[in-house]
This record gives sequence, C-alpha cells and structure tokens, in this order.
Amino acid sequence: MTAGRVLVAGVGNIFLGDDGFGVETVRRLREHRLPADVDVVDVGVRGVHLAYQLLDGYRTLVLVDAVARGSEPGTLHLIEADAGPVEAPVLDGHRMGPDAVLALLGTLAAGTGGSPPGRVLVVGCEPESLEEGIGLSAPVAAAVEEAVRMVLRTVGADGQAHGQAAVQAEREASTW
Repeated sequence: MTAGRVLVAGVGNIFLGDDGFGVETVRRLREHRLPADVDVVDVGVRGVHLAYQLLDGYRTLVLVDAVARGSEPGTLHLIEADAGPVEAPVLDGHRMGPDAVLALLGTLAAGTGGSPPGRVLVVGCEPESLEEGIGLSAPVAAAVEEAVRMVLRTVGADGQAHGQAAVQAEREASTW
C-alpha cells in the first residue's frame, strides 16, 4: 500500500523536443537521495498507466512537465493544481495530458473505491519548441537542474519537511 506517499511523475514525449522536459528531469532526479515515502516514475506518454498507479492512495502527486504559459523559454513554474472537479475527457491513449489523467482518475476512483491524491503540484517549464525532434532546446536543458532542485525542495529531500507549508505554489485551475 502506498497511502501517505508522494509520487513524482515525469510526463511528456521525448520525440517532441522540449516536451521531453519531465522525462529528463525525473531521470536526473533519480541520481539524488530521496525520502523513503517518495516514488519517482518516468510516465512519458502513458497517462492511463499514471491514473491507475495513482489509485494506490498517494497523498501528493508532483507532475513534472512542459507547460506553455507565455513566459520566456526555460522559465520554471510551480503550480498547485485545483483539486476541484474537472471535465471528463474523451479517452485517447495518444493524447492523455495531465488534465485528462486527473479527470480520468476521478472516474476510476469512483468506480474502484480508490482514492486520488489530495494535492497535485506541477513543476513545469516553458518550452521553446514542441516540434518533432529528440533533445531539449538550450534554455529548457539549462532549466533541468533547477527543476530537480525544485522537486527536491517540494518533497523534502533537501532536509526540510514537506507538506502544505513547504511549498509556496501558484494556485491555478487544473489546466496547465
């Protein structure tokens, strides 16, 4: 049982340039010592897999992803996603973004008796390019190490307690 645990999930498509930000960040995150209650996974584009894994009762989900918010490429954002209801998505295994995963999670939890995480944070990076191609742009690649440090602070791996007071996050709706 994973109740009370934290899941850090890197999402994105490594074949679409900066969309691979989340995958690269969690790859580097695994090089660090993490608290015993923190699980790190490379989800990639397997959103349905992530939704089912979250039914195991994680208290907090930290998604690491590219997020287009109109900032300069490489800008990092820490977003606390709205825990309210979101519109159920049309299921498309090839286009399951984090917002669709969370909507699916609510439906799955209701049907299985599982419980979704009580808190969802997004460590996001402004992409420069989401065009076909492997590899991160220079500004996004330069932001990866700071994103790793941001995740470490968020989950308490930097020696500080994690929880509501540990992170000052932007409050926003589930769409990022």
